[in-house]
Amino acid sequence: MKKTRACCGLLICLMLCAARLGPAQAQSLDLASSKVVDLSHAFNAETIYWPTSPSGFELTVLHKGPTKAGFFYFANAFCSPEHGGTHLDAPMHFAEGRWTNSEIPVERFVGPAIVIDIAAKAEANPDYVLTVEDIAAWEAAHGRIPEKAIVLLRTGWSSRWPDKKAYLGDDTPGDATHLHFPSFGPDAAAWLAKERHPNLIGVDTASVDNGPSQEFLVHRIIGAANIGGLENLTNLDRLPPTGAVVIALPMKIEKGSGGPARIIALTPR
Repeated sequence: MKKTRACCGLLICLMLCAARLGPAQAQSLDLASSKVVDLSHAFNAETIYWPTSPSGFELTVLHKGPTKAGFFYFANAFCSPEHGGTHLDAPMHFAEGRWTNSEIPVERFVGPAIVIDIAAKAEANPDYVLTVEDIAAWEAAHGRIPEKAIVLLRTGWSSRWPDKKAYLGDDTPGDATHLHFPSFGPDAAAWLAKERHPNLIGVDTASVDNGPSQEFLVHRIIGAANIGGLENLTNLDRLPPTGAVVIALPMKIEKGSGGPARIIALTPR
């Protein structure tokens, strides 16, 4: 009887929480009727890093084969800068005193996702940036962006991976002054941070700032608001504008400015 009362009490509590949160924040998951979409590029020798990174992804085989005892054993060592491939930008990446990688509350890595598609505009202008008007048009079609959402921007650029020149717009080693790719705009980022308070923003290009940016205003805006950024995503074309739930778990690096991440989305079948 006590167990039944406890279960009923928990159910009532969850229902009350859901009522307070509203339908978007209280979105539930039915795993049996969901499909899993991988939003991550694999890490390998072709993984794209920022042009000024001193190195890329390095994998060293420590052992692969039979041991002296006769059983098979396989282990590697890897080395990687924090910012490359599918990864997290922690707020402190561009905002002193804000959260580092390991300080971000873990609940911020899971939530309802909305996908804004600017692929057609980006195809016409590789340096295109998301505008406040684009967000207004999206909300007119799909409803208000919920608080604490994960806001994803689809540009179509992931189809160019891992061709560094096509993806970044330039492949000069050590030089990040001639890049061309689309992303968020500063005005849009500031509006999202002030008006919709997302937990994360993410994009299928190399940066939440567009290629020509040299001041990295989007990074600075979201960092100051303790909003993390997800970069180098893929398969955003497989997500609906609303209805997906994203799980974006970075490697938990203490005092890190970011880190490699495995990011997935759960969508209705």
